[in-house]
Amino acid sequence: MQIVLQVSIPQLKKMAAYYAPYAVSKAPKGAVFAAKLSQATVTAYKSGKVLFQGSGFKVEAARWQDTANQPTQKMHASHVTPGATIPTDFANWSVIGSDEVGAGAYFGPLTTAAVFVSKNDLDWVKALGIADSKTLTDAKMRDIAPEIIQRLPHHVVNLLPEKYNALQSHNNVNQLKAISHNFALHKVLEKIAPITPDAILIDQFAQATTYFNYLSKAQQSPVIRQNVYFTTKGEQYHLSVAAASILARVVELDTMVALSHEAGMTLPIGAGKAVDLVAAKLIRQGQDLNHFAKLHFANTAKAKSLVN
Repeated sequence: MQIVLQVSIPQLKKMAAYYAPYAVSKAPKGAVFAAKLSQATVTAYKSGKVLFQGSGFKVEAARWQDTANQPTQKMHASHVTPGATIPTDFANWSVIGSDEVGAGAYFGPLTTAAVFVSKNDLDWVKALGIADSKTLTDAKMRDIAPEIIQRLPHHVVNLLPEKYNALQSHNNVNQLKAISHNFALHKVLEKIAPITPDAILIDQFAQATTYFNYLSKAQQSPVIRQNVYFTTKGEQYHLSVAAASILARVVELDTMVALSHEAGMTLPIGAGKAVDLVAAKLIRQGQDLNHFAKLHFANTAKAKSLVN
């Protein structure tokens, strides 16, 4: 099983850089590069022709097909919507999806979840009613989350404020997101081994190259690179992202309840004026904002100004 794509020279250079970590030492005659992944081999030629072979050839070729000319051999099971990076039958694949919540909230954690939904579990997940997870109430998410936890392989990275602040001092927020996504995905891959998902879908918060640059800068190991897709509104493309979104949200909510109990007052979610007032009250009581809040937010200075 194979497919050949015709790509431009600039695109060929991008592909060479992308597959550099998987390059084989001896490429075929006339080849610019050859790479061996776990389920596919990729061989690129000076002419711009790129050959994808192996059991995962469809998944790997789909990554590039929207930027390529008409392939010299049609793919039998997967086509790409013009202008999109996600194959049109992606919703039927076995996928690990990941999403995060809390990045825009002053109080509470940055919470990232990854969930594996296999083809065999798609109907079961659909029956939970999570297809449009962004419209679900918190109460409904609390009902659904235990079902996800019990049945689906998952992992949650819950960066509490003190840990978040320590890491944020030398990482920007998007880099913390990248580290959290990569770690959660790695843990789920470990849990489902030797099963390999058809793909990984990350709810996009940065361009793919920027995401991997963040992980490289942070010296993360291992970096999950194979069959990784990025798109905004990922829950619309696969139920695994919807499940991850729900799980992350419920863990965030539970953490906020615990932190509110410790603070002796309800900590609001968000970063508006109500947050400034609560933060100022915590300061007046002599409580440590580092334990409850993401200190780099402008709310910290606003709260202090209300106290002075």
